[in-house]
Amino acid sequence: MTNKEMMWIAFAVIMTVMFVLDLFVFNRKSHEIRFREALVWTVVWVGLAMLFNAGVWYFLGSAKALEFFTGYVIEESLSVDNLFVFIMIFSYFKVPRALQPKILKWGIIGALVMRGIFILVGIGLIERFHWMVYVFGAILIYTGFKMAFGGDEEVHPENNPLVRLVRRFVPITKRARGDRFFIKRRGIWAATPLFLTLVVVESSDVIFAVDSIPAVLAVTHDPFIVYSSNIFAIMGLRSLYYLLAHVMEMFTHLKLGVSVILAFVGAKMLLSNVVEIPLVLSLGVIIGALTISILSSVLLTRKQHRQNGSGP
Repeated sequence: MTNKEMMWIAFAVIMTVMFVLDLFVFNRKSHEIRFREALVWTVVWVGLAMLFNAGVWYFLGSAKALEFFTGYVIEESLSVDNLFVFIMIFSYFKVPRALQPKILKWGIIGALVMRGIFILVGIGLIERFHWMVYVFGAILIYTGFKMAFGGDEEVHPENNPLVRLVRRFVPITKRARGDRFFIKRRGIWAATPLFLTLVVVESSDVIFAVDSIPAVLAVTHDPFIVYSSNIFAIMGLRSLYYLLAHVMEMFTHLKLGVSVILAFVGAKMLLSNVVEIPLVLSLGVIIGALTISILSSVLLTRKQHRQNGSGP
C-alpha cells in the first residue's frame, strides 16, 4: 500500500467518524447552536485539519503539505463569504435559528457529493484540454471583479429554477412543521418551506463550487489534495456560520479581500505558462489579503462606534 493510499484511508476514516459524531450524535436533535458550542466545534475542525496536514507532510512531503494548507485557506476564505448568502437565505424563508443546523447538515451532505464530481470534472478538463486553465482563470478574475464592484449580493429564491421545478410538481405547505422536510397531508405527501430552503442552499453550493474548485486547482491538480482540503473546510463551515453570524457586520471589507484572492488566483492560472508563481508567495498573498481586509474592517467598525458614541 502506497503512502497516498494510506492517506486516502485515513481521510475516509476521519471524515466518517467525525461526520457521524458531529451531525448525528452531538447534533442529532434540532437546536439553536450557541456561540460557545460553535467555537468549540470550529476549534475541533481547524485542529483536525492541521493535524491531517501534519500527516500529509509526514507521509507525502512538505510540498504536498503546503498545497493542502494553501487549498484549505483558499476554501475557508471563500466559505466565509458564502456565509453572507446563507444568512440571506435563512432570512428570506424566515427559518428559526433552532432549525437552521438541520438544513446546513443536509447541505453539507450534498456538498460532499457535488464537490467530488466538480473536482473530477475540473481535473479531467484541465488534463485533457489545457486551455481550460485560461477559462477557469478568466472565471475567477471576473468573479473577483464582480464581487469587488458589483454591490451587495441579493438572494431571489423565487427565481431559482430548482425552486420553480419543485413548486410545479410537489405541493408546498405554507408553514414549517417542526424540523420536517416532508409531511403527509390528507393522504398526499407535501414539502415544507424547510425543504425549499434546502434546495436553495444546495443550488447555492453549486455556484460556490464554480469559484472554489478552480481556485484550488490553481494550487494543485492532485485529486487527493483538492478534495481533502475542500472537505475539511466544508465540514467546519456549519460551526463557523454560527461563530460569525452575529458579527458579520464587522467584516465590511472581507468581500474585498476575497475578491483580491480570486483575482490573484485567476491571474496565476492565466500566467501559468509565462511565469511560475511560487506556492509560498501565493500563500503569502492570500493570507495577507485576508489579514488586511479583516483588520481594516475591525478598525472601521471601531471608528464608527466611537463616532456614534460621541454623537448627539
